[in-house]
Amino acid sequence: LQLQAYGGGLVQPGGSLRLSCAASGFALDDYGIGWFRQTPGKEREGVSFINVGRKFYANSVKGRFTISRDNAKNTVYLQMNSLKPEDTAVYYCGRAPRLPFSLWGAPPYYDYWGQGTLVTVSS
Repeated sequence: LQLQAYGGGLVQPGGSLRLSCAASGFALDDYGIGWFRQTPGKEREGVSFINVGRKFYANSVKGRFTISRDNAKNTVYLQMNSLKPEDTAVYYCGRAPRLPFSLWGAPPYYDYWGQGTLVTVSS
C-alpha cells in the first residue's frame, strides 16, 4: 500500500505546476484524498481535499488550485496556477478512510501519506 506524490519543482511567481498523487495497493476512489503542505517549523496545512465528488480548498488557494481525480490511473492531481512565493512548501498527499467533511484539513484523520514533493516559487 503506497501513495507517491510527485511533480514539484522550481517555478516563477505567477507560474503553474501540477502535482500528482498516485496510489498502489488500494483504489483511490474508495477514500478521501487530501493535499497538505508544510514549511520548516510550521504545522502541516490542509490545501485541498476530494471525496465522492466533493471538493474543498483552503481559503489561501481558492480560485488558483484545482483538485481532480482520474480513477482509471488511480491518481489524484493538484493543478496549481498563479503560484505565489508563499506557496513554497513540501506538498504531501494523504488518504482519509472517513472523516467529517468539516475536518478535511485535520492531519490525524489521514492514515497514509505520500513522501512529499517540494514546490519552490521564486524568481
